[in-house]
Amino acid sequence: MNEPSAPTPAALRAKFAAALDDGHRSKWLTAFAAVPRELFVPRFHQQDEEGRWYEVSNGEPGYLETVYSDTALTTQLDDHGIPTSSSSEPRLMLAMLDALGAEPGDRLYELGLGTGYNAALLSSVLGDDSVVSVDVDPGLVRLAQDRLAVAGYRPFVFAGNGTEGLPERAPYDRVIATAGLRRIPPALLSQAHEGAVIVAPIGYGIARVVVTGGGEAAGRFLPLPAFFMRRRGPTRNPDFSGVESAVGEATAVPVSDVLDRLRFPLSLALPGYNSCSWRDGEGRVTSVGLWTEDGSTATAHVTGTVRQIGPERLWDTVEDLASVFREATPAHEDFGITVTPNGQRFWYGDPEGPCWPARTD
Repeated sequence: MNEPSAPTPAALRAKFAAALDDGHRSKWLTAFAAVPRELFVPRFHQQDEEGRWYEVSNGEPGYLETVYSDTALTTQLDDHGIPTSSSSEPRLMLAMLDALGAEPGDRLYELGLGTGYNAALLSSVLGDDSVVSVDVDPGLVRLAQDRLAVAGYRPFVFAGNGTEGLPERAPYDRVIATAGLRRIPPALLSQAHEGAVIVAPIGYGIARVVVTGGGEAAGRFLPLPAFFMRRRGPTRNPDFSGVESAVGEATAVPVSDVLDRLRFPLSLALPGYNSCSWRDGEGRVTSVGLWTEDGSTATAHVTGTVRQIGPERLWDTVEDLASVFREATPAHEDFGITVTPNGQRFWYGDPEGPCWPARTD
């Protein structure tokens, strides 16, 4: 008896697109069924149980099944094993594309070309001439451009600082970012039509704003949580040895709140913050650490002791947020963003509610 043949990529794509359908039949599902993700992710990195990275390539067992699953795929690591590029979770990509409300013929600017997969989806629906995409990594741009051409798509792609936009191709009707930001880049606001929609990852959420002209825009966050790789820039390691010499202070905020309940508002109030945790032999969290690129560092222990060093007292921000969100986990969609020529701010509930100023990139 002959062995049943393995599903073809086309069959897997069709099943994959159908699985993404939540019942409202998004026009983008046709693009997910048509664009070969394996062309843009010929290999990806996974971690074993001990956290060591290993590579999975096209042709290896499980490769196609993983490519055509609702999974974010790490596609590039730096010399220290830190991910620097990925292909995002498809369901999240679909939600962002739906939030754009783009139609064929709309001129679109994408910040974060990456593998080129999202640019291919955009080109499939909007047309090649309507899509402009940028990445800071020239090597990624060359790879993506080649893969786009093989797939039959030719959007305009280039290497550069995506937050500066591309004035010669402006104005844009839609803007989408696939790299983590701290605010809506002002240059992109100035290059967008009045009424243009911008969808961008900020903190651990996705903001959707409408440009109202004159450097102003407003909107809210989508309901779903998200984390996109931040734009590349200088990093600084936490000074945990130095913080141990700081005077201990008392806190009533559970350390678990930093990792869970307050995680999203903290990403707005302390943009670009990093966190880690320490656990005991049974896997229970005993301490958490916070740090930012200016050298500020804080550690908090389950016993209720906090130590802080650096120019900013990070745990004070945690305390402030805990006083605003006393019990329930705040929903992403209850947060909004207001943009004016004088600055940007995030707010909770309504524009007159608790707010936090956006910081520059």
